[in-house]
Amino acid sequence: MNIEIPKDHPRAKSLRTREKLIQGLESRVVAQAGLIAHGRGEAFDYLLGERTVPAALNAIKAASALLLSAENPVISVNGNAAMLTPEAIVELAETVNAKVEVNLFYRDAKREEAIKNILKRAGAKSVYGIDSEHLASLSELGSERRKVDTGGILIADVVLVPLEDGDRTEALVKMGKKVIAIDLNPLSRTSQKASITIVDNIERAMPLLVKKVNAFRNMKRQELEEIQQDFSNAENLKRCLKMILERLTKLAIQGECLGFGKTEDNEN
Repeated sequence: MNIEIPKDHPRAKSLRTREKLIQGLESRVVAQAGLIAHGRGEAFDYLLGERTVPAALNAIKAASALLLSAENPVISVNGNAAMLTPEAIVELAETVNAKVEVNLFYRDAKREEAIKNILKRAGAKSVYGIDSEHLASLSELGSERRKVDTGGILIADVVLVPLEDGDRTEALVKMGKKVIAIDLNPLSRTSQKASITIVDNIERAMPLLVKKVNAFRNMKRQELEEIQQDFSNAENLKRCLKMILERLTKLAIQGECLGFGKTEDNEN
């Protein structure tokens, strides 16, 4: 069921995103758990002020340098990512010469095909991770995420994992791969274990990542490596948490801006 969202609704953008995911659920692209995951992320987005904070921009800069210097980068795609930013995924893959691979926790053939079709419509020439003849299993994992393409994630040196769960991020890092995560929760295992974590909404982060990659694409390898060396994921996550703390403290002190404490007696 499609709902018409008024353009002047104060939560119009958020509601449009929710509707996309509901449509994705109905078309089998998004798993039921994907709706829960989105709601959890949206709660953290409120804490960030629903904006791309400086620490996220710093991570996007480092991620762009890493992707451009990678020998065999792969963008891992789940249902939510495919539904929300398919065009940006394909554009980024083309710009950094990355493979696009479907990887799912809730895996079935119809979901795989539905996600593949979305990516194809967005312009993807090839979609990895679906042909069973080319799949291998990661011994470090027990879930369906252990199935990876022998020409994709298995041999990748850098993997971008938007909207990821932590166990595979940890496993990929243990295998010696660099992992770039997009995760609104700076406290999640994904954020903590990734090589570079972009703490941002995927719908904001992916276009910014594409833009920064295009800005860096003519840089020399040494310059790209220097950008990576200057980045510390642990320190950057601390910056995110500090920003959230400072923002909440300010809002608590200035509670009236949120309507706190207002009564008929003190409104005059």
